[in-house]
Amino acid sequence: MLDFDTAQEHLAQAATAPTRKETCSLEEAQGRVLATALSAQVDLPPADNSAMDGYAIRLVDYKAGAALPIQQRCFAGETPEPLKPGHTIRLFTGSLMPEGADTVVMQEDTTETDNAIVINTPPVAGAHVRKKGEDVEKDQELLQPGTVLGPAQIGLLASQGINQVEVWARLKVGILTTGDELVSPGQALGPAQLYNSNGAMLAALVSQLGAAVVHQLHATDTHESIESAFKTLLQDCDLVLTVGGVSVGEKDLVKPTIELLGGKLDLWKVAMKPGKPVALAQAQGTPIVCLPGNPVSAFVVCALLVSPLIRAMQGRTETRPRIMYGRLRSNRQFNETREEFLRVQTKSNNNGELSLVPYELQGSAIISSLPWASGLARIPANTVVKDEDIVRYYAFTDWLV
Repeated sequence: MLDFDTAQEHLAQAATAPTRKETCSLEEAQGRVLATALSAQVDLPPADNSAMDGYAIRLVDYKAGAALPIQQRCFAGETPEPLKPGHTIRLFTGSLMPEGADTVVMQEDTTETDNAIVINTPPVAGAHVRKKGEDVEKDQELLQPGTVLGPAQIGLLASQGINQVEVWARLKVGILTTGDELVSPGQALGPAQLYNSNGAMLAALVSQLGAAVVHQLHATDTHESIESAFKTLLQDCDLVLTVGGVSVGEKDLVKPTIELLGGKLDLWKVAMKPGKPVALAQAQGTPIVCLPGNPVSAFVVCALLVSPLIRAMQGRTETRPRIMYGRLRSNRQFNETREEFLRVQTKSNNNGELSLVPYELQGSAIISSLPWASGLARIPANTVVKDEDIVRYYAFTDWLV
């Protein structure tokens, strides 16, 4: 069997780099992937300004107990007069520093009487002054290609007056579920039938990763139905995800259909639980990943093995999120021949460590464990793991975005 890390690497290497760029407004840039480097247009701040409500002075004018007349009151957005020797100018947060001033005294450290102030606490040279360019200097690189644009990045760009960005076009993903036994949610459920949970679940996973689900198709167990679905998916999509139908049963028709369309399917057995059967194919230049049919297995494989592939095809710099560590809290002792990915919730213990509490039922058919879990604890194969041992933890907040 293929070990988990090798399978993850094989899938990531199957990624094709994005080629389609488009321009979008800053308002539409949330979650998009930057396609070109961006540099600062202006210094930030553009000029020295006050970091506090207070008074601008020349430090040499300070004498304990001596009053400094208030020359001017200058609000943010106004241009102050040059500061006269022996005077002060009243400033507010963001006000420009007057020419000649070198220090701001907080209003809390002063007493104002008859349009003059007495400074009650000895000031420090340069205190409470934001220097021109101390945050960002003009022409310095702001963001690199492959950056996912979130509120922080968008705020930085807006501070530079940038209102449009060049991004990679959204990755177009198609999802294919198969099986005569499946019916769509909302339809009547007949004998021996199940609701198709994989289609909606995978569409939500893909969307949360920032890709566009252009087709969510279901095919019955016939060559004609599956071939028709594949023709649509391969024509319109950058990546295709299928669920089930790649084994060797009489109705497992996905593999021969891919081969009929000129593709070659590499079926793996990955040493992970849940999620053992995974397949990778290329057909007409489009990568196809075949996931196991069990919903929990499909979820885990998509989260841990497919998401790096999607991020790479989106043009992201970071394709594999961080892996955390936590202390397993379980009455059960583990020693499996495959790596096991337990659905767990996290709790913080008194030492600030993460405690990982497994869901009571870990069967691959227990879909109720997914909304309960905050992530997956990785239990190594052929290793005795028991209560309070430290294991790797894949947080959904990191791996599903």
